[in-house]
Amino acid sequence: MAQCVRSTLTPSRTPQSFFTRTVSAKTQAFASVSFLRTLPEFKGYPKQCSVVMSCQGNAQSQQQLSLDDLVTSNRKGEVLGTIKDSLSNCLSDTNLLETVPGLKSRIKGKVRDIYDAGDYVVLITTDRLSAFDRNLASIPFKGQVLNETSLWWFNNTQHITPNAIVSSPDRNVVIAKKCSVFPIEFVVRGYVTGSTDTSLWTVYKKGVRNYCGNALSDGLVKNQKLPANILTPTTKAEDHDVPISPAEIVEGGFMTQAEYDEASMKALSLFEFGQRVAKEHGLILVDTKYEFGKSSDGSILLIDEIHTPDSSRYWLAGSYEERFRKGLEPENVDKEFLRLWFKENCNPYEDEVLPAAPAELVTELAWRYIFLYETITGSRIDILPTQEPIHDRISRNTSQALSSLRQL
Repeated sequence: MAQCVRSTLTPSRTPQSFFTRTVSAKTQAFASVSFLRTLPEFKGYPKQCSVVMSCQGNAQSQQQLSLDDLVTSNRKGEVLGTIKDSLSNCLSDTNLLETVPGLKSRIKGKVRDIYDAGDYVVLITTDRLSAFDRNLASIPFKGQVLNETSLWWFNNTQHITPNAIVSSPDRNVVIAKKCSVFPIEFVVRGYVTGSTDTSLWTVYKKGVRNYCGNALSDGLVKNQKLPANILTPTTKAEDHDVPISPAEIVEGGFMTQAEYDEASMKALSLFEFGQRVAKEHGLILVDTKYEFGKSSDGSILLIDEIHTPDSSRYWLAGSYEERFRKGLEPENVDKEFLRLWFKENCNPYEDEVLPAAPAELVTELAWRYIFLYETITGSRIDILPTQEPIHDRISRNTSQALSSLRQL
């Protein structure tokens, strides 16, 4: 669930060892290693049943969402005050090397801080918002929502691929065993859209018709659904993502053909499942990314965050068709609106100093993250205002969890 301590691979070298994990449930107190509270569970669709039909043949009500659900929701009124009160108590950085015994080193990712804990890796999901290959702002409760969103999806996709969670001792923390990480992001797309340099619409409107090994036909327009989902992998360079084709991945020694084939199959299956779940809840999963690692027994594991509003683009399904016909942008439930604000008010790729994100937009994004989690999981997330600094809570819970693990 992280940008793990990743290596920069050169051709014909195997990944260095970092982490593995297996899924469990999660604790209410977030203080012990074993999970005491079961995450909301998606039972899965029986093979003989369609997404919107039960096995008895009765139609299930597919949730219909509108922008009003985001703007005027009673739930928004319940959490808005807590979000505003927490604007100054975000987790923007961590330094557990000074507060948790036994940690050896830290790698700071875009959103997650990764600590080497000997046999384990500790991954802290911060409140940092990353886009355009840099940090834009800190969003209250973002780290908690991302962590819990990923845990829900990890728990409910084990029928597709094993993953590597050991425990989650805190709202913002995952502990994992070490494994080898492939330095490839498996980006899966279902629509022609996006605003970043590597997005499908950006490259398509420049005339690119073969992208990461995918042949694209002429005449596609922005936000159009693709005939089939596609993979557009990227490598992880020092400060930006670099598109790469499957052939280049194998030829460059990043993965063997067999490893790539298995990981790509898992990525497409995960995305299809995510789209089905999103559709049932009135959403469109537009695109996302996955990362994989290799365990000591050779198994390929899902290791990155999964289907979060950071790694994924979500649109409201109910209004998509009409807005697409009219040439309007889809109503979205992710960070795209804040990305667009920065593009309209500065050059986020080249300006040395960026303007501060407006507080009302930061607050709105925090709400959207909560809205998305609660819409998909069908459960309310506990966001509790606290006077205790988040870093102190994380340090205490992580220290207790590692101490318990070392006694096993």
